[in-house]
Amino acid sequence: MKIYIEQLSFDTIIGILPKERVTTQRVDIDIEIEYEYRDDSFIDYAKVVQSVEENMVSNQYRLIEEALNGLQRMIFSKYSNIDRLFIKITKPDILDNCTVAVSNEWKQ
Repeated sequence: MKIYIEQLSFDTIIGILPKERVTTQRVDIDIEIEYEYRDDSFIDYAKVVQSVEENMVSNQYRLIEEALNGLQRMIFSKYSNIDRLFIKITKPDILDNCTVAVSNEWKQ
């Protein structure tokens, strides 16, 4: 089974520039979760969305790479039945002439 969470968008503190440490900015997050579905073991995507946003807002990551690793650890700790996890974090407004994104994929 595969869950897609696409274009999860919210404002948070993320970045290393002085302005980024005091002003929230929008991030867009895409997540793919592959897992073994069983009637008694499913993944509630609404809870994943809530956990991701809470994690990002509370941790105020400095680097996108740190945020990716933090989200991966949090998701794997909550859901042991995940086989593959892909996360992409985009900062659409940080540069005037492009969007910036970092992604990674993990297998468990």
